[in-house]
Amino acid sequence: QVQLVESGGGLVQAGGSLRLSCVVSGRTFNRIVGAWFRQAAGKEREFVARESWSLVPTDYADSVKGRFTISRDSAENTVYLQMDNLKPEDTATYYCAAVPYTLGSRNTSDFPYWGQGTRVTVAS
Repeated sequence: QVQLVESGGGLVQAGGSLRLSCVVSGRTFNRIVGAWFRQAAGKEREFVARESWSLVPTDYADSVKGRFTISRDSAENTVYLQMDNLKPEDTATYYCAAVPYTLGSRNTSDFPYWGQGTRVTVAS
């Protein structure tokens, strides 16, 4: 079983930055692929970013490309989401997700492991 614990959410002004962290436990860290999703009030959960795996490249939603960066620190068993130039439309609860391997899916149903979420609010 894999456990994911997010942190780093909060309130930030438009144009500001936040870094979300997702600590992974319960499985060898280099055997999971990390991803981030988000869910705004009244909307479905949507894909944000996913790490690369084998020949599958790192992937970002068009809405965050060039502003968000997904990365990992193996020494800390942590996957990060650096969010820069935040916009009010980025306001959502952000969820860390993980999968043992990926073929490039962005579907929530293809990710078996989830964290509890961390709230990000971007004020205009």
